[in-house]
Amino acid sequence: MTYELYYWPGIQGRGEFVRLALEDAGARYRDVGREDRTALTRFLDDRKVTHPPFAPPFLKSGKLVVAQTANILLYLGPREGLAPKGEAGRLWVHQLQLTLADLVLEAHDVHHPLGANFYYENQKPESLRRAADFRAERLPKFLGYFEDVLARNRAKGDYLSGRTRSYADLSLFQVVEGLRYAFPRAMARLDRDHPRIAALHDRIAARPRIKAYLASDRRIPFNEDGIFRHYPELDGD
Repeated sequence: MTYELYYWPGIQGRGEFVRLALEDAGARYRDVGREDRTALTRFLDDRKVTHPPFAPPFLKSGKLVVAQTANILLYLGPREGLAPKGEAGRLWVHQLQLTLADLVLEAHDVHHPLGANFYYENQKPESLRRAADFRAERLPKFLGYFEDVLARNRAKGDYLSGRTRSYADLSLFQVVEGLRYAFPRAMARLDRDHPRIAALHDRIAARPRIKAYLASDRRIPFNEDGIFRHYPELDGD
């Protein structure tokens, strides 16, 4: 079976978490939005869809349509070897993914604290204030949590849920990549304080399928239209 991923064609965004999972699993999939730029809108406007998504990303698996990033990964996890087999383990990985989703939202809101309908240029003073708090308080708190999870697992393995990587590890890799792009100075300091996260990032980057994906044109570059945006003034001194 070939999965169909629907997401905006010009950004990594939340769709990238799904792409990384599909790539690492070696699953067959079509990135529909990049093949046909009108397909996503046509699908969202289709009144015949029984369970319509609110917004992308969403994944078609046969006749099934699954939306919301964490929900898609919860679906893919046991089917593609990206989650533990037991219920407790699957719920734990899902919990980690939801926590990462909270971090992703806060990273986005640094450059859009007043709302997505306002241009960044119209909310710079608020963004500067939000960025200072994010760098000093929120980001260390989130990274400290995941560093501690890895430390507690050190007797079981090198990944968030033990010896085997899960989709949460792939997502943490993507979050680190995005944060290093958006806040390179802040992350240069924080990487030193979170060596287990940095090591996990490097292990994921070295996985053969992920390494090939990152070097391919399937990987959309970071840019200032996505979730993680680099505005030097928001990165501090």
